[in-house]
Amino acid sequence: MSDLAPPDAPSDVAGLPARAAALDLLTAALGGRAGMDEGLSHPALAALSARDRAFARALVMATLRHLGPIDAALQARVKKAPPDKVVQILRLGVAQAFLLKTPAHAAVATSVDLVARDKSLTMFKGLVNAVLRGLLREPPELADPDLLAPGWLHARWRAAFGVEAARQVAAMIAEEPATDLSVKDTSAAAAIAAELEATLLPGGTLRTSRRGDLAMWPGFAEGGWWVQDASAAIAARLLAVQPGETALDMCAAPGGKTLQLAAAGGTVTALDRAPQRLKRVTENLARTGLAAETVAADAANWKDGRGFDAVLLDAPCSATGTFRRHPDVLWAAKPSDIAGLAAVQSKLLDAAVRRLKPRGRLVYCVCSLEPEEGEGQVAAFLSRTPGVALDPIGAGEGGAPTASLNPDGTLRILPHHTPGGTDGFYVARFRKA
Repeated sequence: MSDLAPPDAPSDVAGLPARAAALDLLTAALGGRAGMDEGLSHPALAALSARDRAFARALVMATLRHLGPIDAALQARVKKAPPDKVVQILRLGVAQAFLLKTPAHAAVATSVDLVARDKSLTMFKGLVNAVLRGLLREPPELADPDLLAPGWLHARWRAAFGVEAARQVAAMIAEEPATDLSVKDTSAAAAIAAELEATLLPGGTLRTSRRGDLAMWPGFAEGGWWVQDASAAIAARLLAVQPGETALDMCAAPGGKTLQLAAAGGTVTALDRAPQRLKRVTENLARTGLAAETVAADAANWKDGRGFDAVLLDAPCSATGTFRRHPDVLWAAKPSDIAGLAAVQSKLLDAAVRRLKPRGRLVYCVCSLEPEEGEGQVAAFLSRTPGVALDPIGAGEGGAPTASLNPDGTLRILPHHTPGGTDGFYVARFRKA
């Protein structure tokens, strides 16, 4: 789901718990790969009113989207780094004042109050006050593309895509995304688009700037659509499942691609190693009235002898292409993660091809911008797998941006390839001899 639109800043008194919850959430988001998800279930956040909870989440998302420039501005004014909690409070203070347009006095006063709540940090009240007031006098530049991504990632993107493309990718980090939807019945797309004030994108994705509780949107309860980024929807379309064909979604949760395959008329098996994540797939199937077999198992070692006409492998990856909705992934990722995840992808690709019937189709995709998880992975797979060849993707096929098509018929979708932005993806299609 896209971010809630930031509401007006709460009053200074009522807003302090919201800011304290934002502090907890920001700390969690920067603490590890699953930090943001864990932070969203923090009791302090759940205890807030809907309005304050929305403010806390909007504040953290704004901070994460501009973390690089915020840190650069703070480092220019703080000679000796204070404790981590003070740094987080300063980051939130900057985001309040310059990104959410909180009144200056409220941004400063509540930041000082957050420091004062911790008796071990009261000595830093003056520092927080001075730094924020100094920045208010000399406002920082918070949208510099060269600072929006961690330096090591930006360097990788420059090497992979060139200097200008890397800057265009990074510039998307600061942009709040719209919400993309896939529809169950393509013949109803125009009517649903009208109800949700949405635009129809190539391939059939609907894009809306609507905000608020998804469950209250027209068509949700009836199961006419589900949330799915435009790039993520392309992979399932490229599998081109026909009615009656058997299809395996190897890493199915949260289920968007499973729903696509089922809506196309396939006899679908949705596989995922995490039963709790698979529960979301089951819930989405029930809401949309679509059918698929769900199996909780490790896809690489699944003890089932069946072969399938079509296999979709949306493999676990660094997820650096999802930063528009999950900016925390950029700051939680480490260079060492990429090699480890590439080894997992390699194992899953070998398992996927064993599931294919003769002349079966395989689509491999990752929501990563890193070549080791995309181009490098596919080259290695082809070199060790006789009897499998690339099935080139055509220009515009599946709704893919024209700029994303590689000479070998694979897709390298960059976030700026679609007006308004899209998730970064790599997609390759294969056919078994």
